[in-house]
Amino acid sequence: MQLSNEEEDYNLSLSKFESMLKTNKVLFFDSEEFEEIILHYLDTGKAALAKKALKLALDQHPKSTGLKLVQVEMLVYDDKLDIAEKLLNELYAIEPNNEEIYIQKANIYSKRDQHEKAVELLKIALQYTDDYADVYNLIGMEYLFMDNLELAKESFIKCLEEDIEDQSALYNVVYCFEFLDQNEEAITYLDHYIDKNPYSEIAWHQKGRLHYGLKDYENAIRAFDYATLIDDEFLGAFMEKAKALERLEKYDEAIESYKRTIELDDATSYALLRIGKCYEKLGNKVLALKFYNETVHEDPLLDKGWIAITDFYLREQNYQKALFYVNKALAIDNQNRFYWKRYASINRHMNFFEEAEFGFRKAVEFGDTELDTWLFWVDILQFLGEFESAIHTLLQAADYFPEENEIEYRLAGLYFMIQDNRKAKFHLSNALRLNFDNYILIEDLFPVVWSKKMVQNYIEKHKK
Repeated sequence: MQLSNEEEDYNLSLSKFESMLKTNKVLFFDSEEFEEIILHYLDTGKAALAKKALKLALDQHPKSTGLKLVQVEMLVYDDKLDIAEKLLNELYAIEPNNEEIYIQKANIYSKRDQHEKAVELLKIALQYTDDYADVYNLIGMEYLFMDNLELAKESFIKCLEEDIEDQSALYNVVYCFEFLDQNEEAITYLDHYIDKNPYSEIAWHQKGRLHYGLKDYENAIRAFDYATLIDDEFLGAFMEKAKALERLEKYDEAIESYKRTIELDDATSYALLRIGKCYEKLGNKVLALKFYNETVHEDPLLDKGWIAITDFYLREQNYQKALFYVNKALAIDNQNRFYWKRYASINRHMNFFEEAEFGFRKAVEFGDTELDTWLFWVDILQFLGEFESAIHTLLQAADYFPEENEIEYRLAGLYFMIQDNRKAKFHLSNALRLNFDNYILIEDLFPVVWSKKMVQNYIEKHKK
């Protein structure tokens, strides 16, 4: 690929400058060359070299406004805002019509969280600039800082009207539409944008994402197809397309699209996991397991991979294998509530009740507050004869589910079991009020309590 004359001159200037630094000879550069050299070092994170270049530049061109504006930029970068502002005021006295002065002043106000003032200055810059797109983009960013998404959206749209190829503005305008919950309006906007710029893979990709968010999977796939036709290495579009195909239960095509992402880049644990899920949906258990195993090999910390293998064996009722894999997962992360809940469920299926009780206790300890977790745990405590512990656990659960009849029926049954009839009747009354028909829980879970005439009479009384 041939370089343009400008690129060749730029590379030559850079080489010449770096050669000068090595030999300690002072060579002459015009002010624009220095500006490009300094900005290059800033862009590549080489602040020390940028400062060295700036010092040499100002020695050779002490009156250059362009270099002084670069100096301002570096001062702002270093948070030396007062010094930068003073220098800008001096420059303003010399060149009041220089748009870059207003832009840099706006940058200072933005750094001070005075975004309204920044916008005012940027609007003045619009009067003097030739690069409207850049200024509209900056205004849009200030409105984003102020959480004024509607005005931010308008500014980014104006930016794209000036420069249709500005990809950051395109992403930002879609972000604004989405944040404002205007997905359909965003699609309409992108349709108009695509009419003007039909080969924008970014626009097609964003359109696909929006259709996906609206569960319009057919149109999402169509948009992703266009994105990948324009750029056949657009990894994100292939990934999103695969997800949409999965939603439509087109598992073979989804696998093909996920595999394309692996061809384009190193395999991701997400893609491997989804391929495994697709194969399982297709009934190909051998390949499903192969990809689940590849998932955990690729990323042992991804809990979804271990959960996929464990759940696979749970569905197969192969509890020994399921326990083997969940134990491997716990060896890597023993504070994962999803692992502990599965550990508990597997042991419950295998009638290892003490291990199951321990698993449910750990799941809750590490943040699982789902109702079924509390209830499974309590039912096992009851089975083990630990009535007091079961009551204590249910009272904890009631903090999360204060009006849950299944908790109240269990509390009633347990209080009857420990002969605390006053509390038992209180909770039975609550339970019957919340869901009378569910009194069968007493019969199922507490047959000894159910057989009591007092309990039968109490239920019959509430029935009336």
